[in-house]
Amino acid sequence: MNVSERSSTISYAIRDVVEYARKLESKGDKILKLNIGDPLKFDFKTPEPMVDAIVNAARSSFNGYEDSLGNTELRRVIAERESKNNGKIYLEDVVVTSGVTEGVNLVFGATLEPGDEVLVPGPGYPTYTAYATFFGATPVSYKTIEKDGWNIDVQDLKSKINERTKCIVIINPNNPTGAVYPKKTLKEILDIAIEHDVFIISDEIYDRITFDDSFVSPASMTDEVPILTFNGISKIYLAPGWRVGYMAFYNWDTLFDIKEGIMKELRARISASSICQVGAIEAYKGSEKYVVEMVSKLKQRSEFAYKRLNEIPGISTTNPMGGLYIFPKIELDNKWKDDKEFVYEFLKMKKVLLVHGSGFCPIYGKDHFRSVFLPPIETMEDAFSRLEDFMKTKK
Repeated sequence: MNVSERSSTISYAIRDVVEYARKLESKGDKILKLNIGDPLKFDFKTPEPMVDAIVNAARSSFNGYEDSLGNTELRRVIAERESKNNGKIYLEDVVVTSGVTEGVNLVFGATLEPGDEVLVPGPGYPTYTAYATFFGATPVSYKTIEKDGWNIDVQDLKSKINERTKCIVIINPNNPTGAVYPKKTLKEILDIAIEHDVFIISDEIYDRITFDDSFVSPASMTDEVPILTFNGISKIYLAPGWRVGYMAFYNWDTLFDIKEGIMKELRARISASSICQVGAIEAYKGSEKYVVEMVSKLKQRSEFAYKRLNEIPGISTTNPMGGLYIFPKIELDNKWKDDKEFVYEFLKMKKVLLVHGSGFCPIYGKDHFRSVFLPPIETMEDAFSRLEDFMKTKK
């Protein structure tokens, strides 16, 4: 029996690189891992009130199946959050998912047929590319401009829309580049969506992690374009392993059949974790001091990473304005075949794990790598000093 053709197309660079690191660890090597955006791998902690809420829920026998659409109180709290920040939305327009990744799977499963196309940012989070391909569609990367802080090239995006295009994916703040898109850019994309009758997926999982308060949600700017907003507690509220995300449907009246398709999928997969949803209620209703403290710490660390990486000969980078990542450019100069070889050789020689930029887009991500700036500054200094030594050995 052969593996399905669908599953053989799946690639996820962020975790694929871990397999090689694991082989080194099995030989006794200690690896400094800067590849995954998990704050809890470093000196961040899930807020205690959230932990208490989930423990109390488990001890109170709140361990059964939850409603397929999500805990009603959690959905109500999310609807209030979205209405406050991005425009009025109602309980029936919010569903809870097992993280944003499940949301991507659900919407593409209800939307895409073989031959369809999805516009995704280049570079961008590889799950969108992986699942579009899994469902037989073609992910088409639109250009973002490094010299312009990785802002979206709107004309390039527009030139790639055709009758097969189903939706435009926006990741804001962007993973992996740290770009936060200006309102003008978002308005231009909304105009394109209206013109071509496509909907928008707006991935806003890092919406509160910005360093100049410039984040704007497309949902706050239109009452015409259908927008599916993704968000959750994994990053902002420091609970990535709880796998609680949500989808918020804005202006979805004309896409009722697709929404109902998503609801059928939700019912078929039963529900997201019941006790973790209780913890999410505490996250959204609780004190914001944890978020403020985290963002302050991350801003300091992003500034260090930006300055330190630009000091390394052969490495240059733009300044991330949000999120958890920085996306430097490598001057390969025929020393390495490509960015993937660069990352694997650096891992082998210096025991630091990064992610190759082409894993986020083979066109617009190549000759780059992604690093988190989650670790304490002394840890990053260690990693980037090893990188500087590595670059010198290849002169």
